[in-house]
Amino acid sequence: MEMQEFITKAEQVLMHTYSRYQIVLDKGEGVYLYDINGKKYLDFAAGIAVFALGYGNREYNEALKSQIDKLLHTSNYYYNVPTIEAADKLIKASGMDRVFFTNSGTEAIEGAVKLARKYYYNKKHHAGSEIISMNRSFHGRSMGALSITGQPKYREAFEPLIGGAVFADFNDINSIKEKITDKTCAVIVEPIQGEGGLYPANKEFLTELRTLCDERDILLIFDEIQCGMGRTGTMFAYQGYGVKPDIITCAKALGCGVPVGAFAATEKVASAFEPGDHGTTYGGNPFAAAAVSKVFDLFEALELLTNVNEISGYLEEKLDELVSKYDFIIERRGKGLMQGLEFSVPVKEYILKAMDKGLIIIAAGTNIIRFVPPLIITKAHVDEMINLLESIF
Repeated sequence: MEMQEFITKAEQVLMHTYSRYQIVLDKGEGVYLYDINGKKYLDFAAGIAVFALGYGNREYNEALKSQIDKLLHTSNYYYNVPTIEAADKLIKASGMDRVFFTNSGTEAIEGAVKLARKYYYNKKHHAGSEIISMNRSFHGRSMGALSITGQPKYREAFEPLIGGAVFADFNDINSIKEKITDKTCAVIVEPIQGEGGLYPANKEFLTELRTLCDERDILLIFDEIQCGMGRTGTMFAYQGYGVKPDIITCAKALGCGVPVGAFAATEKVASAFEPGDHGTTYGGNPFAAAAVSKVFDLFEALELLTNVNEISGYLEEKLDELVSKYDFIIERRGKGLMQGLEFSVPVKEYILKAMDKGLIIIAAGTNIIRFVPPLIITKAHVDEMINLLESIF
């Protein structure tokens, strides 16, 4: 079949929930993707910040193939070695004490919300808690995650949503103080807002928020689904701020392509859950856990955090040059290898032209180009990307 035939068939059989770009991808190698016609694309999207290791890492692939031949699934009625090893590595990397593996980032958010509410229930001996989230935030598309997503465009068609969600302004501690009541069980924050426009938190804001939560016995949840797993130069973004949460959520690069997420918590908070309070059929199965375990091994072996810290400054410098050169680019925002350029015009045309030139980039909203490449990129890849953008501009 030709590419257009595949696209036509897809439009016939798949629900129309995505505005897909008109290419059919076939394989990947390093930081490059190839469509079914063999055209090569430099990938600065990484499957929306998923493929930190790049494509075709042999050790990663062999670990998955080996696990396929041993055991894919058992259910959580039983222990299995890959899940124990993956949990241990995640705990050591995050500084948390207990972990629950899910199938996605959205499910990790759902679990974190349930844990926060159960902690409140145990403390207050009644339900009815509230969670403060941030305006511009994005936490997922299930009914619970939508309820705490601070962007009306995602929420309106699906209301009424789950109650108990309150919204405050990001990087504004006074806004949060005004929203706190006796019902507040948690505050949830993305250390770097991704879908909301690549806005990093201020260190003072997170530090004051941690103090405020401690004073009021309110849980602090950090959503690290996109900004975690090395993307900002530390394994988790909050480690770069020196502020430790009570609960974290992660996914995307946690499995580097295998669908897996997790939420983790301190012992004090995790102990609120009892058998039967939460569960999953597939979450933390041997196959997904084998991916997680190998990802942590490769992060260390490839010294990815070092590479992010070396390359991110160069990427920022080159993006800043574009801001200075073109009056239709307003500013650069971001941290590490999670960067965005805000434009004064919609960016879809630029993204389509980039794809024609062999560059894959994605948007965040209508007027921001987002750069979340594999963490293995080099300065040469940054130069190649910038040259392609220049040819479009």
